[in-house]
Amino acid sequence: MIPRIETRLLASLEQALADQQLRMVYQPKVSLRDGHLTRVEALVRWDAPVLGPIEPSRFIPVAEEHGLIDDLTLWGLRTILRQWVDWCSEGIDTCIALNISALSLDHLDFPDLVERMCRALDVPTDRLVMELTEGATQPLIKLMDTLTRFRIKGIGLAIDDFGTGYSSLMQLRHLPFTEVKIDQAFVRDAPRSRDCRLIIQSVAELAHGLGLIATAEGVETVDQLRLVRELGCDLGQGYLISVPLEPEKLKDWRRKFRKAWPVLLEQEKLALWGDVESDALSEWQI
Repeated sequence: MIPRIETRLLASLEQALADQQLRMVYQPKVSLRDGHLTRVEALVRWDAPVLGPIEPSRFIPVAEEHGLIDDLTLWGLRTILRQWVDWCSEGIDTCIALNISALSLDHLDFPDLVERMCRALDVPTDRLVMELTEGATQPLIKLMDTLTRFRIKGIGLAIDDFGTGYSSLMQLRHLPFTEVKIDQAFVRDAPRSRDCRLIIQSVAELAHGLGLIATAEGVETVDQLRLVRELGCDLGQGYLISVPLEPEKLKDWRRKFRKAWPVLLEQEKLALWGDVESDALSEWQI
């Protein structure tokens, strides 16, 4: 029997998909070499009329368990591909990353569907990245064919929260990933932990040795930004760089961040998020 609370959430989610209540916000990822925008991560948001704001960590497991995850994934793909077209018309040509459920990979023709959706809107497939959490990759060895099909079509694959699972190296060896996202726990403690700095540097070197991009997640202070840059990470993502943005705010954020990037590298004492927010960040955070 489905718990009453879950039943209510399920019914609300079904209605949300039908009524277009869901929306996407986008968190920028920048090159740690020059601060340029390289891609954004699409993050779903749901403000339910009756239940109020509901976190993805609550409703996505419900969608997976009760057969709504494919509908949710297709909605997400349609939304981000149309958004890419809108941004491109404004002169913003960037990659978009979308978190997908391992359950969607059960369908061997899923990569073909994604490719058709890209073609229908003239979106190059290499502008799309599928993100999978490390925990979700435990059964993905069995889904090698589906993942390989994505790569053949030029679609990127990122392993999220790297370092939190128990067979990470095996995943990197066997699965055709293009990007490794270093878990924010290591980034958070890097300024005061030699072990975390060593782990970040080692993962970045490993990623580069395998031909992958190394992304540092959860960058929230200037100290963290400078460290992950020095330790060899390619991309940075986190609240120091930007909060998740409504799509119409990305262009203005990019313009302001370009000016702010040199300041981040030059300032001597901007270690705390509170200090940064009231000083350097106030010029570009929206």
